[in-house]
Amino acid sequence: MITAQDIAKLREQTGAGMMDCKKALEEANGDAEKAGEILRKKGIVKAAKRTDKIAAEGLTAVKVEGNNAAIVELNAETDFVAKSDDFKNLLNAVVESVLATRPNDPAEALNNAELQNKFNEAVMKIGEKLNLRRLASVQAADGETLGAYVHMGGKISALILLTGGTTELASEIAMHVAASNPKYLNRDAVDPALVAKEKEIASEQLRAQNKPENIIENIVKGKLDKFYGEICLLEQPFIKDEEKTVEKFAAESGAIVKAFWRFELGEGIEKKSCDFASEVAEQLK
Repeated sequence: MITAQDIAKLREQTGAGMMDCKKALEEANGDAEKAGEILRKKGIVKAAKRTDKIAAEGLTAVKVEGNNAAIVELNAETDFVAKSDDFKNLLNAVVESVLATRPNDPAEALNNAELQNKFNEAVMKIGEKLNLRRLASVQAADGETLGAYVHMGGKISALILLTGGTTELASEIAMHVAASNPKYLNRDAVDPALVAKEKEIASEQLRAQNKPENIIENIVKGKLDKFYGEICLLEQPFIKDEEKTVEKFAAESGAIVKAFWRFELGEGIEKKSCDFASEVAEQLK
C-alpha cells in the first residue's frame, strides 16, 4: 500500500509534483528507488540534482599544521548551542586532538581519555547530546601540499591534498570544493553502476523524444561528459576562471590534485517531515 508518507518522501527527494510521485510509485509497486528512476526517465527530475536534507545542528572545522591536517564535524541538538562558546571550545579541542593523534574514526578519537573527559564535561555543562559525527586525518608526504577553507563560519569545511603546488593554491582549490560540492575526484572514482544508470536514463529520454538510434550514442556521450563535469572535481570549471578546469588550473602551477575532503554540516541526515506528509494526505482525499 502506498502511503501519504511515501509520496511526501519521494516528492521531497525529487522535487516532482505530488500526483507524478503517486503515479510513479504505483507504477513501481511502491519501490521508491524505481519510482525515482521512472520520474527521471520521463524528464520530470534532472539527473544529479538531488539536494540532501539538512537536519543536524553544529559545526565543521578543519586545521592544517605542517604536514598534518584534520577535518571534523561535531553535532548538537540546537543551533543555539552550536553558536555558544562552550561548543566552539569543544570543537577546537576535538580538531586539535585529531590533528595530534590521527585517529581513523570518531570512536578511536574518543578513546583518548583527555578528549573524552572534555567531551563529557561539555555535555554536562551544555545539557544537550553532542555527537562527533565524522572526521578525517591526513598526513602529507614529501612533495605534497595541504590547503584548507572554511565557509559560513563552519557550515562547510574543505581540505585539499596536492602533489606539488603551494599552500595558497591548495587553499584556493579547497574554496572551490566548498562552493562547487564535487562528489568524486575524477571519472575513475565514479561508481560504474551510477554511470550505467545515467546512460540508461539519458537513452530513455532521447527515445521518448523519437531521436534516431544511430545518433543516440553520440548524444549520450555528450550528456555523460556534462555529468562528469558536474560531479568530478578535476573536470569542474574553476570558480575563479571558468575557462579552465580545476585540473588545468592546478597544472599551470605545476600541481596535481591528489585528494579532497568536504564536510557540510548535517549532509545526508534526513529531517522528519510529519507535517508535510499530513499535507499530502489531506490533498489526496
